Amino acid sequence: MAAPLKRIGIVTCRVFPGILQRNIQTQRIRDWKLTPIASVHRVTLRASSSSSSADGTESPETVSRYADSPWEYLKSEEYIERYGSKPVWSDYRRNHKGGIPPQKTRKTCIRGDEVCGNPCPICRDPNVIIHYKNVNLLQQFICPYTGIVYDPTRTGVCMKQQKLLNQAVDTARDHGLLPVQLPHVDYSKEDYSNTHGAVGQTPAPSSLNSGEPWYPWYGSVEPDERELARVKRIYKAYLK
Repeated sequence: MAAPLKRIGIVTCRVFPGILQRNIQTQRIRDWKLTPIASVHRVTLRASSSSSSADGTESPETVSRYADSPWEYLKSEEYIERYGSKPVWSDYRRNHKGGIPPQKTRKTCIRGDEVCGNPCPICRDPNVIIHYKNVNLLQQFICPYTGIVYDPTRTGVCMKQQKLLNQAVDTARDHGLLPVQLPHVDYSKEDYSNTHGAVGQTPAPSSLNSGEPWYPWYGSVEPDERELARVKRIYKAYLK
């Protein structure tokens, strides 16, 4: 059915060439009207995409004004109104499925430009920045009695921020900004005394005349015959 209709159209265009010319002119007019509109739409789309990307890179939400001095945020009125005198992780509760909370925190809360739902106490506030000079923030994650950094299951901090937190605490202790808890070591006085013969005054070589060694513990040691027989009996199969 399609082939006869095509032949009829070809014959009609050959018999009446004016019809073909008129169709070509109308088609050109339509193309001329559509192309400027399409180009305008493309220009507007490019402009909007570039402006959105520029806004995304320079938006105040992504770039914090406390990036150069993050310790000033803890003294601002904004921080006091939001947290008061409590730590930043005191009111954090992670949403989870079921009645048993997860035994590990998530690896990271920010993947690329996307922030996951219910982010950790550090990732949810862009003004909370971990830095070794931000001592007041680091002290919120350190136990005041033991000096050990709190476990992330207690504070809810993601693993990425916990790693940065541990590094900042170690750097602050190296710079003397945080106190260091040294472990108590028990030692025996015998290890540091000079009463032992090896570290004391050397005795006179009176025993050299009889053929004995300089020190008695350097002489030959006679093993116990019973103990020697027992060991030989145990390893009899391996002795040659």
